[in-house]
Amino acid sequence: MKQHLLPISILFMSLLYIFVIPSQPIGLKIFFKLIPMILIIRYAYLSISQNKTPFSRLILIGLIFSMCGDGLIYWFVAGLSSFLLGHIFYGFGFVKKWNFSMIRFLTVFLIATYAFLIGSAIITALQQHGNTDLIIPVIAYMVVISSMAWLAIMTGNKWASAGSILFVISDSILAWNMFVSPITYSDTLIMVTYYTAQFLIAHSLRSFHSVSTRTSMNTFTY
Repeated sequence: MKQHLLPISILFMSLLYIFVIPSQPIGLKIFFKLIPMILIIRYAYLSISQNKTPFSRLILIGLIFSMCGDGLIYWFVAGLSSFLLGHIFYGFGFVKKWNFSMIRFLTVFLIATYAFLIGSAIITALQQHGNTDLIIPVIAYMVVISSMAWLAIMTGNKWASAGSILFVISDSILAWNMFVSPITYSDTLIMVTYYTAQFLIAHSLRSFHSVSTRTSMNTFTY
């Protein structure tokens, strides 16, 4: 039962933030927004406490930058920059678990097409509303998060892949709602997909560790 207490706490605090905590005062909102990420980082740390590797450290750093982005997103460019760094660390981490498959490799075209379609609509909206100074940061962010998602898929790990895809969906909803047109229940959709994405990425550390342990045991037995 104890091993489930932390995931249950993450779920409870996430739902509390999404459905209960009011939007004002902003300081209280940010405080409760960070709690699920702190718990997710704790979950990730416990997953690697006995197996610290360059890969696991990179993912942990990515989680920390994402948490910082949560607090800074109300200052859009600062939050975007923090998330950008988080995705870069995720990407470098996933590269270390590269597991080539032609089918997985070809998903780059699907991801690139999706990024192009969403990105084109967002850039057009930015130009129409005179927010041209955000075009370069938004393009950079979309390239990095799309690359991160593809690299996660290339690991062949279902948790990392699902988490990265949900992260792309969450940020797509946020950007579309902010720049293109309002989306019904956008706040709920953004945070549900976001917290789920981060938890799945954190959980992938445990999954990768289990695979490595089984591989080592099989090698030893042989």
